[in-house]
Amino acid sequence: MTVEPLRWEDGALLVLDQRALPDEERWIRCGSADEVADCIRTLAVRGAPAIGIAAAYGIVLAGARGEELGEAAQVLRATRPTAVNLGWALDQMLEGSGTGGPELLDLARRLHAQQYEADRRIAALGAERFEPGDRALTHCNAGALATAGIGTACGVLSTAWESGRLAQVWVDETRPLLQGARLTAWELHKAGIPHRVVADSAAGSLLAQGAVDRIVVGADRIAANGDVANKIGTYPLAVLAARHGVPFYVAAPVSTIDPSAPNGAAIPIEERDPAEIVAGAMAFNPAFDVTPAELVSAIFTEAGVLESPYAEAIERVAAG
Repeated sequence: MTVEPLRWEDGALLVLDQRALPDEERWIRCGSADEVADCIRTLAVRGAPAIGIAAAYGIVLAGARGEELGEAAQVLRATRPTAVNLGWALDQMLEGSGTGGPELLDLARRLHAQQYEADRRIAALGAERFEPGDRALTHCNAGALATAGIGTACGVLSTAWESGRLAQVWVDETRPLLQGARLTAWELHKAGIPHRVVADSAAGSLLAQGAVDRIVVGADRIAANGDVANKIGTYPLAVLAARHGVPFYVAAPVSTIDPSAPNGAAIPIEERDPAEIVAGAMAFNPAFDVTPAELVSAIFTEAGVLESPYAEAIERVAAG
């Protein structure tokens, strides 16, 4: 792993401030659950699996300070409503908090290690779908910065590159906060993978020109029927991929699947500050959109590759 967004050191959680990247590698020291919550809320740490791991360490900090863990979890849970991994990680911590003390830290570290192994498995399965010379397009950032592992979508890309199956990556800039241009491009550069940043609106032209062989994205929540919530702008990509006959893949851990959400309409969509788009004017700023399951070619998880009919595949994964 070339990028490490979270570190536990001397009784505190160190968070690589993703708001400052790529210009500066700045670390924030969190000594309380409230400070971790602020990092999640303000996008100092982001990406569905990574915020879940960060929240797990937040519970460790709350326990060390003698705080009521349920209350700390409530504060952390309220920071980002769409990513289901956040609530999943907090539930894991609360269920295992009976003994407290060092056992809480051991549990958080175990969740962190499990994410790393899940990423490796996802990446290996996804890379098998690539052919030598393939050109891929990705949206937002689903690399190590977003998972605290090796990445989901970007893990697939890096593994495909290492196995000689990838020639180049097109990186959507990902408006309005440029997670693609700032973060994915930075990770790909560090990994030595050829890439070019493009405006989000250029993706259609690239597909029409035959310049894209596969699209791979991450996910923040996957409904029981296979509908996928991901960074705003993902749905139009899926529509374009279907129009041009290009496979559209989703890479995500099982913890991203929410069996309690029957479909995408049940997924809460976070609406962020309009000032992220434009200052001094009215704006609508949803952070995510929902891609219908019928537009998804396959979902790569550590439990295997899920394909249509997704409701049946997801039911099998959820059952065991």
